[in-house]
Amino acid sequence: QAKYLAQIILVGAQVVGRAFMRALRQEFAASRAAADARGHSERPQSAAASRIIGISLQEAQQILNVSSLNPEEIQKNYDHLFKVNDKSVGGSFYLQSKVVRAKERLDEELRIQAKDEKEKGWKAET
Repeated sequence: QAKYLAQIILVGAQVVGRAFMRALRQEFAASRAAADARGHSERPQSAAASRIIGISLQEAQQILNVSSLNPEEIQKNYDHLFKVNDKSVGGSFYLQSKVVRAKERLDEELRIQAKDEKEKGWKAET
């Protein structure tokens, strides 16, 4: 009887192990597909800026609560959020640093857009 019990336990462990590995592979594939989709949705320069700064354009827009790349709105929201998250008024240094990174990311995106528009202007003249 002990032999049968050991076989049942062994078979059960194999089934659970296989199911776990299958789920792990599926999760890895889904994660890779999501990363690929995220990477292809941004222009190459924009994707590079996201990697360098460590924050995506969408995340930066969410943090600063802006839907468009309007420099005045970005600066206004940045100033407010930076001030309310100041440690001297009981804010969070972590949140304040996220606000700074979001502003850096949006500023970089504005710079990339300005450069693209300038290059398009040059190409139209030639």
